[in-house]
Amino acid sequence: MDHSGMTGAQLLETSPKESAFSHRMASPAVPRSVLGPPPAVWPPLDFALGALACCAACVFTNPLEVVKTRLQLQGELRARGSYQIHYRGVLHALWVVGRTDGLRGLQKGLSAGLIYQAVMNGVRLGSYSCCDSLGITAFHGGSLLSGAGAGALGALIASPAYLVKTHLQAQTVDAIAVGHQHNHLGVSDAFVTIYRRDGLTGLWRGVNGAVPRVMVGSAAQLATFTSTKDWVSHSQWFRANAWLTALIAASISGVAVAITMTPFDVISTRLYNQPVDEFHKGRLYLGFTDCLLKVCQAEGLLGLYKGMGPVFLRLAPHTVLSMLFWDLMRQQAIKDK
Repeated sequence: MDHSGMTGAQLLETSPKESAFSHRMASPAVPRSVLGPPPAVWPPLDFALGALACCAACVFTNPLEVVKTRLQLQGELRARGSYQIHYRGVLHALWVVGRTDGLRGLQKGLSAGLIYQAVMNGVRLGSYSCCDSLGITAFHGGSLLSGAGAGALGALIASPAYLVKTHLQAQTVDAIAVGHQHNHLGVSDAFVTIYRRDGLTGLWRGVNGAVPRVMVGSAAQLATFTSTKDWVSHSQWFRANAWLTALIAASISGVAVAITMTPFDVISTRLYNQPVDEFHKGRLYLGFTDCLLKVCQAEGLLGLYKGMGPVFLRLAPHTVLSMLFWDLMRQQAIKDK
């Protein structure tokens, strides 16, 4: 991948005494074509593997996504101390949602979340893999740019699913409700209602917040994952143990994503969940910049970090699981070629 283009399969095939990574680092001027590209997975299969890996991770981390959405909408455009606090942190929020909405309440929006993960991450990871196979990530900054571009494309295509997911995860009984309540009956009803009310463009409302959010998160995740994986491989801490190498790299990339993406995540959630007027315009925010300024003015700079706890607690394990599943499945696919 980044610089070395190594995958889990290559780590398994490389001897401890002379790794492919060290060979490439020792010969930075040698073109990638001379050393040979990394083993490529058939693109449609790679898209499917990326989607499957992230869907598997989503099932485990969706309750934290529900809590994150509630915390980010709590006290929207209100100064600290001027609104009722329903959720006092991650654990309290999990308890309140579970007690009020039941265990099913902790998996609200799961169907829409799985659609989003399948489409967005299938496109994102598959596109990044294509860039890697073409040697784009071998250039300085190539991994970062490839990750950002792949993330933007995935977010653009999958935006309607994230819109519906946000609406459904914000929905609850009046006693613990935060943010605007759209009162959809389910995933299908949400898509149909939004389309009938706002047209096709209404399904992409909030995409101007989603694209920078995923660009930042994707660039941070994929760049730190690949570079850390190469470094751990080069250090030869583990003998032919690709899954442990991938696990360490995924853990570090999860931290990077949580730190860099939270402000963008707050803005994205607000833009997606805001109500619209009769002219199909947002009632609270005009767009990304307007949302950023209004949040800072009304809630202070810390308002951009609402839900930081669940963002980290969700993203770290989600990143670990999705990147680990993806890497292991790609290894197996390359072995079976």
